[in-house]
Amino acid sequence: MSVEKLLTQNFRNLKDLNIELDSNLNLVVGNNGSGKSSLLEALFFLGHGKSFRTNKTIDIVSYDKSPLVVSVKNDKGSQLGLKRDFVLNETEIKVNGEKQSKLSIFAKNMAVQIVTPESFKLFFGGPKERRRFLDLGLFHVKHSFSEEWRNFSKVLKQRNACLKQKSSVDTLHYWTELFCNHSIVVSESRESYVNQLKEEISSWLDLLLPNICNELKIVYSRGWSNTKDLAQVLQQNREREVAFGHSLYGAHKFDIKFVVNGNHIEVSLSRGQQKLFLLALTLAQAKLIEKVNRVKPILLIDDIGAELDINSRKLLSEAVNRLNCQVVITAIDRNALEPLIHNNKNYKMFHVEHGEILEMSEYKKI
Repeated sequence: MSVEKLLTQNFRNLKDLNIELDSNLNLVVGNNGSGKSSLLEALFFLGHGKSFRTNKTIDIVSYDKSPLVVSVKNDKGSQLGLKRDFVLNETEIKVNGEKQSKLSIFAKNMAVQIVTPESFKLFFGGPKERRRFLDLGLFHVKHSFSEEWRNFSKVLKQRNACLKQKSSVDTLHYWTELFCNHSIVVSESRESYVNQLKEEISSWLDLLLPNICNELKIVYSRGWSNTKDLAQVLQQNREREVAFGHSLYGAHKFDIKFVVNGNHIEVSLSRGQQKLFLLALTLAQAKLIEKVNRVKPILLIDDIGAELDINSRKLLSEAVNRLNCQVVITAIDRNALEPLIHNNKNYKMFHVEHGEILEMSEYKKI
């Protein structure tokens, strides 16, 4: 789906917002601190049920104001909305006017991908960042994965409790056997998805990083030795796991590495090349989501001018035109967006100032 209309109240520094977006390309210009990132955050929040900037919902509400409201109308006429009253401590979630109980309902209706200056944590951060990125795409591409992961998580919790409480050998064996079975199911789904991602990303790398596209590799680690069965690994490390009080191996410990000629990407590529690789990854994941025809992806790119020279932005413009998704891109000045304007006849441009967002045609009338 694409967002036709976005409405917010008491969201960050944004003034009460009611704007109509283009179904394909939206360009947003404004100074640092003007509210550009808050616009992206509002779209991301409704797509994920959480912010990409903070783990505390109360942090995104305008100071001393309540309630927080975020709502969108999509191109199919559906309405998704959330209202959070911090005074009454109440949350109201609605889809087409019907109340829902879980924020995860939004993720089933909106496939939001984002690239921000903080996205480099995918390379420099811990495995948790890479797991989150991969599972986000897998959730949309394989519809049964959320259930697979939910079942695995329940068993993992029970096995960890056994290890922490030093339960009997028979009890631990029971949960270990289930744990192995569910780990293998989750791991096979992830490995299959990584292989799809590797295949899909090749064309995007060929466009964005043609000089080194053949040297860039994605290496998948399933969370235990590739040469041993998980049951064997757990048996050999039982005393160690009991000492730690939690499971040290399994599908929850998977990771992916990005390497160039055997070296980690952070030491092999420049900052600009890293951003192009990050964009290629995100575009590849968005394309895989698009292929399953569950939802039309929404791609958010914050501060396009950072790290990317004009030639790189021209390449990105060509890449965006190849992707059937709705795109929202921010920049500090219009010059950074010129390569995207040049290659696109249909788009909307917005100006943000002191939390007020106006379509450029309206802004020029002020």
